[in-house]
Amino acid sequence: MKIAVVVFPGSNCDVDLYEALHTVCHADVEYVSHKQKNLTGFDAVMLPGGFSYGDYLRSGAIARFSNIMPAIVEFANEGKFVFGTCNGFQILTEAGLLPGALKKNNSLKFVCKEIELKVTNNQTPFTTQYKMGEHINLPIAHADGSYYAEKEVLEELEKNGQVVFRYMNENPNGSLNDIAGITNKKGNVLGMMPHPERAVEALLGNEDGLRLFKSLLANGKKKEEAAR
Repeated sequence: MKIAVVVFPGSNCDVDLYEALHTVCHADVEYVSHKQKNLTGFDAVMLPGGFSYGDYLRSGAIARFSNIMPAIVEFANEGKFVFGTCNGFQILTEAGLLPGALKKNNSLKFVCKEIELKVTNNQTPFTTQYKMGEHINLPIAHADGSYYAEKEVLEELEKNGQVVFRYMNENPNGSLNDIAGITNKKGNVLGMMPHPERAVEALLGNEDGLRLFKSLLANGKKKEEAAR
């Protein structure tokens, strides 16, 4: 399984994602420039956190028009795995690959802390190594992380089991329904505000994010075996 980590101007968590996959999970991973126009040979795509294009206009709004984005949209529509964390989540909503939008935190302040989450769907390609209803802790670091969607969209997300992670005990940004991460209807695209790539080593005090990447790699292997 070959994984692309897309680098936009202003990305600052691309190295975190790369090292979580390469150093910790020993995965085949490669940086891909936002200028590139195809994703030939890749099986999964990662959109990192950061401040793409300085978050001008809206977070992710300019990155959505990068050369690489049509290839990512096609990639997702083919059922291949796409993951976005923080700014990556914002880009996925701006591109229409995930419903809703991320607006400024209700506090209007940047929030950086570790937060408790509940796994509300462990049947996605990204969460099969978690237990249903399990509580985990992951870091957050964002100013525009309040998830918003129209009532009908929220109802559909809940009905379809597309809410994968939910804030517990504390909602740090005002996200509706305490939403911290969602998938598309097919389940092959996941966006979340917390940073699992920053919680993959016991040496750093937390490895609750590691199973997300292990789930992806395990399900990617199954998909490859089924295609043979």
